[in-house]
Amino acid sequence: MKKPLLAVLALGGAVLLGHGSVVAQDSGAQAGASQNYQGPSDQEITLLRKDIRSQKKQIIAANMPLTDAEAQRFWPVYDQYTAELVQINNDKYALIKEYAQSYGNMTDAQADDWSKRALKLDADVAALRQKYWSNFRKVLPAKKTALYEQVERRMQVLIDLQLDSQLPLLQP
Repeated sequence: MKKPLLAVLALGGAVLLGHGSVVAQDSGAQAGASQNYQGPSDQEITLLRKDIRSQKKQIIAANMPLTDAEAQRFWPVYDQYTAELVQINNDKYALIKEYAQSYGNMTDAQADDWSKRALKLDADVAALRQKYWSNFRKVLPAKKTALYEQVERRMQVLIDLQLDSQLPLLQP
């Protein structure tokens, strides 16, 4: 089961890279050029988010050996989870947009506020996953629930890495 996940994750990474207009900069060029940083447009973010959700669902489906009965119970719970995650991610993308707009002239107070809000969003995602653990566990056996959690966690780490790699580091 490892091979399909790795192959699809590689494909997912390519899709994630395909929509961004931001090019990662090396650390030497970043100091001067990143003062003019412009994040992705709202339209690009909307397309990216749609692609991410579609790719995640495909990857989960490819890696979760569900019976028909399990699938009928699992996917509605997954869709509920995703709907709640979208709400948290709305705040995450607003925070990223705010970062892009204030980048280059961010004050210490803004940086402190931004960091606290980013940490809270991470905690909110973790709390949501904990909340839904019992919901998934009600519709799947323990091993399949654990497998789902592994795949979900890997996907979230890859998505977060991709997003974070597109943001220039804050310059002191």
